[in-house]
Amino acid sequence: MTQGAHVDLAEQLPETAIATHVAADDWRAAIRAAGERLVATGVTTDAYTDEMIAAVEEHGPYIVIAPGFALAHSRPSPAVQRTGISWVTLAEPVPFGSKANDPVSLVVGLAATDHDGHLEIMAALAGILADDDAFQALLAADSPTAVRERLAALSPAA
Repeated sequence: MTQGAHVDLAEQLPETAIATHVAADDWRAAIRAAGERLVATGVTTDAYTDEMIAAVEEHGPYIVIAPGFALAHSRPSPAVQRTGISWVTLAEPVPFGSKANDPVSLVVGLAATDHDGHLEIMAALAGILADDDAFQALLAADSPTAVRERLAALSPAA
């Protein structure tokens, strides 16, 4: 990437990495749905999904980083085949145990091959989370195509 360039989240998310209106009974099922999308796109193996769940079991709901938003991730591991993300909106919000930011409506799965590989993706996500109107529009997207279109419209011009 050139200096000052921003990552285009729509380019990072093929439609197979996105699921909308997913039914999840609890936070584990919500993370599992995000993990399934990472596996479907060849970013990780199933073992990484288990690692994301284990991280929350061990450290608590630290992944719920903004109201309604969880960034499911774990450490780089052999289960990560390449850096990538998944995007899962939930049919009904699910509590993760975060007093400040529950319940969660959007789970983004993040896998990175090293500790720095995800920083541009994180910056792009932060920009969207800072804009409540953009966040609400993305939550309302009813298909993977609609999510990608809305993300593309939010990305800064190259």
